[in-house]
Amino acid sequence: MSNQTQLLEAVTLAQAGDWDAAHNIAQDYSDHTANWIHAVLHKVEGDVWNSKYWYGRTGGRQYEDYAADIPRELEAIRQVLVSSGD
Repeated sequence: MSNQTQLLEAVTLAQAGDWDAAHNIAQDYSDHTANWIHAVLHKVEGDVWNSKYWYGRTGGRQYEDYAADIPRELEAIRQVLVSSGD
């Protein structure tokens, strides 16, 4: 499976509430989008410091960009992945 496919799976799992499985996938990659997923997952956990650390590795995304609208942020990540294509 490609990185994109794996990261889409992580987003799908996160959207379904399976944070641990999504985290297991996201932590295996180090590109900006994977780091964004990782940041959101730590935001969901309430781990602000760790979340902000991962946002710092996203290439410009900020913790505050989507406030606490996790579903909208996950959908934005999905759209980035889909639009990037393989």
